[in-house]
Amino acid sequence: MSKKSLKFLDKMSKRLKQLKQSINFYRQEFWSVLRKLKLFIITQPEKVNHLKVKIRCRKKWYGSNYGGFYLNPDKINENSIVYSFGIGKDITFDKRIMKKHGCKVFAFDPTPKSIEYVDDSKPSSLFNFFRYGIGTTTKIEKFYLPKNKHGVSGSMEINESLDENCFVEVPMRTIKDITSEFGHSKIDVLKMDIEGSEYVVLESILKSGINIGQILVEFHDRLVNSGEYRSKNIVNLLSEKGFNIFGISASYEEVSFINNSIAQGN
Repeated sequence: MSKKSLKFLDKMSKRLKQLKQSINFYRQEFWSVLRKLKLFIITQPEKVNHLKVKIRCRKKWYGSNYGGFYLNPDKINENSIVYSFGIGKDITFDKRIMKKHGCKVFAFDPTPKSIEYVDDSKPSSLFNFFRYGIGTTTKIEKFYLPKNKHGVSGSMEINESLDENCFVEVPMRTIKDITSEFGHSKIDVLKMDIEGSEYVVLESILKSGINIGQILVEFHDRLVNSGEYRSKNIVNLLSEKGFNIFGISASYEEVSFINNSIAQGN
């Protein structure tokens, strides 16, 4: 086969891969809209009384319907440090903040399918990807994978969407060990979508004393069969530490907190 033919086949292979990624993205967006609409309809108001905006400040939605969050853009610039925990197969939030503000994103995900996705995506040079996750201790952990074989995201904590008999062992690190590795004394934005592990991990982060400007988290209350949403306790703890809600998605899953000192312009 000639070099010209090989070059053509390689070009077509790349285009097909891009087309497949686009189809998967829009399929993911479609099902995300339906799922969130259903969740909005069935959510009992008394269960989300703790999820209310407490601080009024500017906010903009960054990213897709599936992987986006509200962000306060006022103090974000090219020198800002952004940590993004839990990538899955959606880096639209990360792409938006890099494009809009020119800042570096430090992204973390030990999930095999996420690693493959990032390798294929070849994002901006501002996107720094690391193949480990955030935990309460620095060690190798069991990481449970979805029951749905088409699913992507796993977690250290078992919930109804994960298969307790299907797991991989992956490296996890604490927030202190991560920030020490990079020499960061402050995180301007910490985004977290870690499939149910956010409750214990957020407690660990708050105890660490790391200076954080905004915390954007997806709560997975829907995956836990309990009378009271687990997010209630962590919202109270965040409030005690000086973080209050400034943005909430319609499904009450993506919740954005801002440090009071940032909101007050200090």
